[in-house]
Amino acid sequence: MKTVQLSGSLRANVGKKDASSLRSAGLVPCVLYGQGQQTHFSVKQVAIEKIVYSPDVYQVELNIDGKTAVGIIQELQQHPTKDTIQHVDFLELNETKSIRIKLPVGLVGSSPGVMAGGKLMLVFRSLQCVGLSKDLPEAIILDISTLNIGGAIRVNTINIPGITFLDPANAVVVSVKMARGAVKGEEAEGEGEEEVAVAAEVSEAAENTENSTTSPELSEEEATSEEA
Repeated sequence: MKTVQLSGSLRANVGKKDASSLRSAGLVPCVLYGQGQQTHFSVKQVAIEKIVYSPDVYQVELNIDGKTAVGIIQELQQHPTKDTIQHVDFLELNETKSIRIKLPVGLVGSSPGVMAGGKLMLVFRSLQCVGLSKDLPEAIILDISTLNIGGAIRVNTINIPGITFLDPANAVVVSVKMARGAVKGEEAEGEGEEEVAVAAEVSEAAENTENSTTSPELSEEEATSEEA
């Protein structure tokens, strides 16, 4: 999992009035928990936005007035109309304890089904996972290079050591559906072979016709004999 550094300052007071004052100053109230004691602090709005609005999932190396900790964003609150970040909860990581987290889904390879005209359907853009922080990948990478029309990758077919998936085991993560004008791989191959066979038959028939309709050349003796 990728890491990013974030600096913060301890909050002198905790409450709605203090939180409102922080937001007006371009800061976001935060809390760090998970190892017994909670730490209330604030970070710059601009700095936290770069992490929150990134497609990646980060381990955040926090420096709160000299105190260091590593955590992940567990929950965040946004303004209902302005969409600005109002509050962020960080879960402090422990190398010996499993954590629950959503990891993004990434695709690699070229699907034969898509190349045949099928439509790629990504149903889950992220998956709920449980595992130790050291085992968590940056993303769940799925290879679609063998995915034909009608094929699918389900949660229970994904195997990453040390990771347990919490989404329904039979849920389809990505699939290739039949689209108008699409031809399944075997059908397309069969049609191609049939076209080649037909083309060969047409060529052979043409040669036979040409041989039967073209008059043979006469030798000089045969020509003289006919003239006589």
